[in-house]
Parts: sequence; structure tokens; C-alpha cells
Amino acid sequence: MNQLVNGEWRTDTYETTDEEGAFQRGETTFRNWIAGSDVPGHVDAEPDERFQPEAGRYHLYVSYACPWAHRTLLARSLLGLEDAIGVSVVDPYRDEDGWQFTPEKDGCTPDHLHDSDYLRELYVAADPDATCRVTVPVLWDTEEETIVNNESREILRMLSTAFADLGNGVSLLPDADDDATVADVDEVITDIYEPINNGVYRAGFATSQSAYEEAIDDLFGALDAYDERLADQRYLVGDSLTEADICMFTTLVRFDQVYHTHFMCNRQFVHQYDNLWPYLRDLYQTPGVAETVNIAHIKEHYYTTHPDVTPSGIIARGPDLDFEADHDRERLGGEAPTPTADD
Repeated sequence: MNQLVNGEWRTDTYETTDEEGAFQRGETTFRNWIAGSDVPGHVDAEPDERFQPEAGRYHLYVSYACPWAHRTLLARSLLGLEDAIGVSVVDPYRDEDGWQFTPEKDGCTPDHLHDSDYLRELYVAADPDATCRVTVPVLWDTEEETIVNNESREILRMLSTAFADLGNGVSLLPDADDDATVADVDEVITDIYEPINNGVYRAGFATSQSAYEEAIDDLFGALDAYDERLADQRYLVGDSLTEADICMFTTLVRFDQVYHTHFMCNRQFVHQYDNLWPYLRDLYQTPGVAETVNIAHIKEHYYTTHPDVTPSGIIARGPDLDFEADHDRERLGGEAPTPTADD
């Protein structure tokens, strides 16, 4: 796997699996918190007063293909932060040079801030001696001229809390009138991460049968459990759409298109689940969600960027899913996000 080593780009330094053939995801590097953020209790971090939440100051670097970056795009859209936080979109195809900017390609943009050719240039600008993987999302501060954070879960929480006064009044966390708590949201996000969000990668990148079998058992055990959970509640936590639903959505919306085939997660399609499939359609049809989903970028990225998994680079055609079909989830109660302020 490719990464920076002391500020230099290397293509032979990062191993993705351990000796047993199990996928190992590397740690993210930049972990600062914007002032005013509600930092989860299990995170050993404090907001940094250098980073004040101001409209126009921060910029997101994302890929439509990446589920982790998609979390931040979803939050930005649902919270009405489009005018407050700019976005640059990399090419879904990633070769040995890493994420690149190809503005001539449909759905991609230039680096609006620095006119960079590659995302790694931002990492070196933030830390000339950086030794790390170059990943999306990236939250960049134009005043300090550095990366604030490149951990999706933490950026998601910052958008939900530190930027609350700059958005449209929507909250992605339970309010005081809800029986649920922020701790409940964090518990679900943690619970789905290893078996589901990361589980599809554990299955797809496994290099031993035993590692693959373990990942598949964990993945579908968790999907079965959450399908049952969603039989009598509209959302994962409480009566409203929260960060937990965002974290589930970005995996589910990719599942049948890429993970089922490309990552050999083929015990069952999501569209064959009694409750996960209507739940996914419900989320997709929530105002502000569909426009963040780019299936063409998703499929191009996965099928062309992992030659060890699909060396031909042929992009699978199906399945043809109707995300706009009726879902009947309103009968379970709960409320979709509703803006209460001008954005």
C-alpha cells in the first residue's frame, strides 16, 4: 500500500494484512478538534482554541466513492452547511500516485484551495515530514493552513456540534425530549464499525480463508441483528435520524453495488432484507441525502482501484435498484430531519 514516509511518497511500505491474512486498517494521523465540539467521552482529546468554527474558513476534501468521506458529505448536506464549508472532490480512480484531482472528469473538481494535482500535497503542506497514509475525508483550515482532522467519525461529530450555529437547525444527535442519549449514538456507531463498516473490507481484503470466514460471520451476524432491530423502530437510535444512521447508510448504500460482489460479501443482498432494505430507501429519500450518492463513482473506484481483488478492472453492471420505491417506514414513527433556520 502507498503512503508518505518522511514527506516522500512511497509505494512499498504499508501492509494491509497481518500474518494470519486478516485486514488491518491503519490509524488516521491528524486528530485535532474544532473549538466548541462535543468530544465523545471515550476519545482522549480536547477542542483546540486555534480552530474556531467560522463560516468560509474550513474546506472538506472528499471522494464520492469513499464511505468514510461520504459520512461528512451527508452531515454537511443534512445540516445545511454547504455555504459554510467548501468541498473539493477527488477522482474515484486511485492509482499508485494516490487520490488525484481531475476536474475534467464528471463529478470531480479541482483542488479549489491550492490547485494541487494530488491529495498528498496537502498532507505535506500540513506536515513536511508526514509519515502516514493519504486518506479522505480531510478537513482543512484555511486560516491556520493545515489539516485539522482526517478521521471521519470525528469530523462528523464536529459538524454536528461545533458548526451547529452555522447550519439550518437540524441536529444529528438526540435532543432533550428524546429518551435516547448521545452515548447511545456513540454505542451504536462503535457497535457497527468492526463487523459492518470495516467488516466488508475485512472480508474483501482477507488473504486467508479463515480471516475471510470470520469477517463474513461477523458481518452477516451484525446485519441480521440490525435487521431485526429495525423491525419496530424507524431509526437506529431514538426517534430521529442521527450520526449512527449516517454511519450505517454509507455502508448499506454501497453493499449490493460493490461489497456483495467485489468483496465477496455474497451470503445475501441488502435488498433481500425485510427491514434493512426499506430502512435504506427511507434514508436515501430523506431530503439532502440522494444528492450525496454517486453510484458511478462508487463502482468505478472499487472495481478499478483494487487490482489484487479485481485485476481486470471490469465494472460490474448490476444490480438495478430502485432507491425511490415506497418504504412505508413512517408508520414506525420518528421524524426525518426538518430545517428550522435559514441556511
